[in-house]
Amino acid sequence: MAGERVKLEVKERDGRGSADARRMRNDGLVPGVLYGRGKPPHPFSVPASELRRALSGESGTHAILDVVLDGQKTTHPAVLKDYQQEVPSGRLAHIDLHEVRLDEAIQTQVAVELIGEPAGVKEGGVLSQVTRELNVEALPLEIPDHLELDVSGMAIGDTLRLVDLPAQEGVTYLDDPEETVLATVTTPTVIVEPEPEELEEGEELEEGELPEGEEAPEGEGEAPAEGEAAEAGGEQQQASEE
Repeated sequence: MAGERVKLEVKERDGRGSADARRMRNDGLVPGVLYGRGKPPHPFSVPASELRRALSGESGTHAILDVVLDGQKTTHPAVLKDYQQEVPSGRLAHIDLHEVRLDEAIQTQVAVELIGEPAGVKEGGVLSQVTRELNVEALPLEIPDHLELDVSGMAIGDTLRLVDLPAQEGVTYLDDPEETVLATVTTPTVIVEPEPEELEEGEELEEGELPEGEEAPEGEGEAPAEGEAAEAGGEQQQASEE
C-alpha cells in the first residue's frame, strides 16, 4: 500500500569499520547510516528484529520510515536507499537511509507483478516476464509498493510494453514507454533429434559394400579383377616349375 509510515527508533553509534559492524551484528544489531538533506550523515544501529518489522508491512521496502534518533523527539522521514546482506544467511548486514521531504517527488524502482493467465499459455505458449522493475517518480507517500500488469488477454506472439501499463495517479514512469518490454508469450522451442538412416525394407548391401558414409579400414583395397587374378596365378605356377 502506498503511503505507509512506520516509526523506527535507532541509536547513534560512534564506532566505524568492519570490526565494529561485526560486533554489532553478533549482538543482534544492524549498522546503518542516515543521510540528511544538506546535513552530515548520522551513523546508527537498530535491532534487527525492529528493522524486519518496519520493512515487512504492506509497503515493504517502500515504506516511509519515521526515524527517531535515541534521546531525541524529532522525526526524520526517510526511505531505504540501499542495503547489504550476509552470505549465505541472507540477514541484513548494513542499510542506508535517505531523509526526504514529503512534499517533494523522489525517484525509485518499483516491482512489476503479472496477474492472470494468458490465453496463449492455455494453448501451449510460454509466458516470459522481461522487465521486473520500473523506474518511477512520485511523492514519497504516493509511491506504490508494486505495479500490476494484467496478462490474461495475451495470445501466442503477443508483447506488452510499458505503454500498455495502466497509468497511476501521481506516478510518472521514467522508462521508455515503447522500448520497455514487460512481458511476452512465445511458442515453445521444439528440438527434433535426427533419426539414424536405415535401409529400406528389402534392400541389401552387396558383398564388400559398406553403408553410405562409412569407409573401408586401411590396408583393405578393392578385390582384384577376374583377369588380373588369373594372370597372377599363372606367374606363380611358372615360377614354381623353374
